Amino acid sequence: MKDVYSNQIEGAEAGDELREKVNRAELVDRIARAAPSNGTVEPVKGLHLNRASVVTEPHHSVTYPSFCVIAQGSKEILLGEERYRYDPYKYLLATVELPAVSYLVEASPEKPYLSLRLDLDPAIVASVMLEARMPSPRRDVGSVRAINVSPLNSNLLDAAVRLVRLTDAPPAEGRVLLPLVTREIVFRLLAGDQGARLRHIAVLGGHTDRIARAIERLRNDFDKPLRIESLAHDLGMSASGFHEHFKAVTAMSPLQFQKNLRLQEARRLLLGEDLDAASIAYRVGYEDTSHFSREYKRHFGSPPMRDVARLRAAAKIGA
Repeated sequence: MKDVYSNQIEGAEAGDELREKVNRAELVDRIARAAPSNGTVEPVKGLHLNRASVVTEPHHSVTYPSFCVIAQGSKEILLGEERYRYDPYKYLLATVELPAVSYLVEASPEKPYLSLRLDLDPAIVASVMLEARMPSPRRDVGSVRAINVSPLNSNLLDAAVRLVRLTDAPPAEGRVLLPLVTREIVFRLLAGDQGARLRHIAVLGGHTDRIARAIERLRNDFDKPLRIESLAHDLGMSASGFHEHFKAVTAMSPLQFQKNLRLQEARRLLLGEDLDAASIAYRVGYEDTSHFSREYKRHFGSPPMRDVARLRAAAKIGA
């Protein structure tokens, strides 16, 4: 016969499973009501809710420092040659702005893809670390990948539900409680599977500091020639060491990273301005229009003008 303590433990475990099931259902319901149509909404600053009713083709975008949870459906993100898939049982943590490719794997009108993204401020991460007296990462450790997925435990799920509840709260309540729930989520992330990564990025120690500065330089000067030796020298690194640590964080070489930035900006300009491919190529740093067109087709699947015509036609249909 089981003793009373065993029965209590089993009852607690059953209660945890029920609570988790209820939380998952509530998260689906609240995001569905806050985002009633396809697209992304930001009901409170820094909290982005997304809904989509169809699976998508690979979409080129930029990841931001954020905590991402899927309530329903699943998604894949490609970063360089690495592939990350997550669903309602995993969360994604991104710690650096990076060009990436993403697409929805599971979504339908009956069961739309529903997700949330909470922006993470490095200053808040550092503040929580200090308050919790968490040790800073060693400055001589190697570089860490800027994106990963981990299992979504019940504590993080519970905090995510309380975060989304604030979309229905009175403004004053939201202003007071949002920072508190955000800090709780940051604390649980720091204490979880990806805590070391998040602490390392927040403190910006060792090579990660240099790679973060390199990323910022490349984002600002993407249309200028890239001189690896000069950039590495400015960062106090050897060219080979810089290349190795840059790829460890971003999953791309510096040249691949710059090319992705150039091509994404070219696509944005083609959609927003009445310019031909040659003019756009020059604007984003290409001297050879043919080379630009080949790389654009390889990256997006179609030549520049054909790709833009397809995107505009799709936008009209969606409207």
